[in-house]
Amino acid sequence: MSMKLPPFLRALVAVGTLATACGPGDEPTRPPDSGTSVDAGTQNDAGTGTDAGSSTVDAGGGGEDGGRSIDAGPDADAGSESDAGTTVDAGTTVDAGTTVDAGSESDAGTTVDAGTTVDAGTTVDAGTTVDAGSGDAGTTDAGTTDAGSGDAGTTDGGSDSDAGYTKIRIMAANITSGNGQDYDQGHGIRLMQGVKPDVVLIQEFNYKANSTADIREMVDTTFGPSFSYYRETGAQIPNGIISRFPIIESGEWKDTQVSNRDFAWARIDIPGPHDLWAVSVHLLTSGSGVRNTEATNLVKFIKDNVRESDYLTIGGDFNTDSRSESCLTTFKQVVTTVGPHPVDKNNKDGTNASRSKPYDHVLVDNDLYQYRVPTVIGASSFANGLVLDSRVYTPLSEIYPALSSDSGASNMQHMGVVKDFLTPNF
Repeated sequence: MSMKLPPFLRALVAVGTLATACGPGDEPTRPPDSGTSVDAGTQNDAGTGTDAGSSTVDAGGGGEDGGRSIDAGPDADAGSESDAGTTVDAGTTVDAGTTVDAGSESDAGTTVDAGTTVDAGTTVDAGTTVDAGSGDAGTTDAGTTDAGSGDAGTTDGGSDSDAGYTKIRIMAANITSGNGQDYDQGHGIRLMQGVKPDVVLIQEFNYKANSTADIREMVDTTFGPSFSYYRETGAQIPNGIISRFPIIESGEWKDTQVSNRDFAWARIDIPGPHDLWAVSVHLLTSGSGVRNTEATNLVKFIKDNVRESDYLTIGGDFNTDSRSESCLTTFKQVVTTVGPHPVDKNNKDGTNASRSKPYDHVLVDNDLYQYRVPTVIGASSFANGLVLDSRVYTPLSEIYPALSSDSGASNMQHMGVVKDFLTPNF
């Protein structure tokens, strides 16, 4: 006759049996990502390649529009680019425009471990856990998006996701130096490292021999291997987008006014129901009329391709002499251009080398504009965004490893522009 055990003893026996069956090494397996992605550092970027053999005019001494010839348009400005006026193929202008060091700021105390769920256990709206890695979207566009489209939860200092919102720092960076219109000298790299942007609208995206490995090395060194990028093909001074969030689609739209670059764009999967469309531009120095033609063409591309429900940012080197230029009026059809505008530590808003003209911009549509927040770097706060000039930034330790001299490096003709946004994940 068997002995009947009390209920609590039967429960203990059952637990012991289960523990023996599972064993100490049987960890649950994480299911694969439903979207197609490629491991950073292994995917080839079709937009990356050596620009050898380009039919465009050599940048020569590193000045904008090739050879630093005098701009036939507005008055020359110290440190501003000049337009060679060289035309290629029946009037197509070759513009070699150099960029400015887009400095980067460090945001102490807000780093989130890559891939770590933000505020683990914190729930929003009846227990829905907020995961900074949410929104690993769709398939990667083979041949246009570089690997490294890591989990959106991989956060670099200065960005965070908390309580159902994601902070996104967008930077316009035409910050090359030296004679090659490239980032080989390291000045621009240090500036970007200092401000730690999440999305970079970069110009003159050249590094070493421009092989896929070279560009991947630059992105890894500056931002980390989890970042994705798109770099346009067949351009002497290509535009591009770098992002800590996955790039799920990318390409370029033709700029009919110039032959050595186009408008680079990327659709980025940020947390939440809306994607972020980022467009990196480098408008010509040859005059406001030409820039307005470029803006008109770009606005049409945007209206034809970008969903109104998504967020949009246009940024980079506009080469604008004033904030009332016609191209900015044209861009008002798709983005907000009103002030107040980003400033430096001395409350100055010019972005060319002599700080007298608004060459560089980060513009966003009304949907994203409503979520703007101050740019906070260390103990410093910039209510409307930052114009990064390391020559005047104090304390310099806040934008380490940037050096005071970086923004004044040889052929550094622009300052970086940074704006921050806090977007809902729902």
